[in-house]
Amino acid sequence: MEFRIESGASEEEASAIAAALAEHLGEPVEVVTGDDEAPIASAEPPQGSESGSDDARDRAESSPDADPADDLGPTEREDALRDLIADMEEGGPQKYRDRLDEQGKLFVRDRLKLWFGEDDGSADLTFEDGKFANFDAWHGSSPDVESPDPGSRLPAAGLLTGAAEFEGRDVHFMANDFTVKAGSMAAHGVEKFLRMQQRALKSGKPVLYLMDSSGGRIDQQTGFFANREGIGKYYYNHSMLSGRVPQICVLYGPCFAGAAYTPVFADFTIMVEGMSSMAIASPRMVEMVTGEEISAEELGGPEVHTRESGSADLIARDEEHARELVAQLLSYLPDSSDDSPPEQTGSQPELSPDGIDSVIPQHPDKGYDMQNVIERVVDADSWLELRPEYGGEILTGFARIDGRPVAIVANQPAKRAGAIFPDAAEKAAQFIWTADAYDVPVLYLCDTPGFMAGSQVETEGILEKGKKFIYATSSATVPQQTVVVRKAYGAGIYAMGGPAYDPESVLALPSGEIGIMGPEAAINAVYARKLAEIEDEDEREQRADELREEYRRDIDAMRMASEVVIDEVIPPSELRSELAARFAFYEDVETELPDKKHGTVL
Repeated sequence: MEFRIESGASEEEASAIAAALAEHLGEPVEVVTGDDEAPIASAEPPQGSESGSDDARDRAESSPDADPADDLGPTEREDALRDLIADMEEGGPQKYRDRLDEQGKLFVRDRLKLWFGEDDGSADLTFEDGKFANFDAWHGSSPDVESPDPGSRLPAAGLLTGAAEFEGRDVHFMANDFTVKAGSMAAHGVEKFLRMQQRALKSGKPVLYLMDSSGGRIDQQTGFFANREGIGKYYYNHSMLSGRVPQICVLYGPCFAGAAYTPVFADFTIMVEGMSSMAIASPRMVEMVTGEEISAEELGGPEVHTRESGSADLIARDEEHARELVAQLLSYLPDSSDDSPPEQTGSQPELSPDGIDSVIPQHPDKGYDMQNVIERVVDADSWLELRPEYGGEILTGFARIDGRPVAIVANQPAKRAGAIFPDAAEKAAQFIWTADAYDVPVLYLCDTPGFMAGSQVETEGILEKGKKFIYATSSATVPQQTVVVRKAYGAGIYAMGGPAYDPESVLALPSGEIGIMGPEAAINAVYARKLAEIEDEDEREQRADELREEYRRDIDAMRMASEVVIDEVIPPSELRSELAARFAFYEDVETELPDKKHGTVL
């Protein structure tokens, strides 16, 4: 190996340098001075020094003048580390791995391969953090032989965190390892979770929570439960991340107690059919406290939370379907609130816009499926409905119009005439609030007789939840457009982005009507006594028909356009192109809110 030093060095000095380098590197060395070509000194390594030994290789690798042709490889120390990592990646005791197969679930690292995998079946993570958590407690035990202390094998503290590329997007992730104490959390796992959240706040990247956790470890609560940087900080961080970056949670198993707050804090939650459940307490704890005997499925399974509580958005058929749903969801959302939603190349609707007017019945009281209108307005295969079984009188979901993401809030006349019930109002409010946080424009498709009345809905909080709906519509700063498809009665038009709420456009189809109430209710309210005074039944009915027609003309879309209450009446077959043009024109508009800390409604 040749080394060049500055000119002026004596032969004695060069010989000393050559001898020292030869001993250090374990290789023959020649020393050249200045611009000379011939070496001034040379030296052989001391006898017994083996060229290419581990120490020599390490020194050569660190030398800036190391020969690139040297055939160096990993040392035994590195090989030992890799063996240890492979052992840790086997997870908890084998008997718990076997139970996953019985439950039809993937081992957590196989799950990561599904989410972030390469063609060769490996998980292509950008990096993983905290793999050595709890290392001191169990290293040296075999993954196939349970330790005398069953709690000693706790690789990665039962929680995997890191970053990866998902569908071309950089994301943070956390994933419970159910083979390690049923995915439960203790001090080191909590620390990893908190670090991941805090780094997401700094990076502005979405977070994926792949949950399969039985909650906190009660017998190890000291050090993580009540601490300033303990498990309670999860929900503080969830709150800080809320509206900053998309948080999406997938539930793969039971998720009880404190662990259940992560899915409800997330922007979107997906439960896997036949696997997942979540509740404030486990069935065993419920029985202890209340005496009620109940299964996890009955207590907090997917049907409970997508139909009754509204705490989950979608049900996945299996693990692969869960990944597909998240990929679809994320395609409408930006990385953070600083970014714009991702656009795609537009496509034609699945059904022709020419059929919109035919879908809408002539009679205002006849039901129809608003999905048939949506599918004639949005790009093909772009409609993703959220919470379809909860508050079904209102449809909420994402779609694209000419490639641009939009959040759609639409009354559903096929269910209870599209009247707004408490759960539907709450669903709409939360969806508008989330869409606005991530700068997704909102489209309202209005066909409602208004908010439902009656003692039952009053006890269910129709006023309280209705005000949240109106508040969300009022406070959204993204571009908003409203289409009066048919009925827009009562306060329904307020919640659905009516003229008073300063949307970018209020359009109507020729079937549209805007009024305090429908013709039948109005005639009964105003003229019931006078009509009752008409003794002849035919005459009375004729007069009632005349009054209805007069009222209908008063609330007709043409009259509203004539009074400049609405901006335009649109031929139904042109609705898609009209909306596309208007969303494109207003895409950079942002409504300014009054200078205040925040409102008090939500």
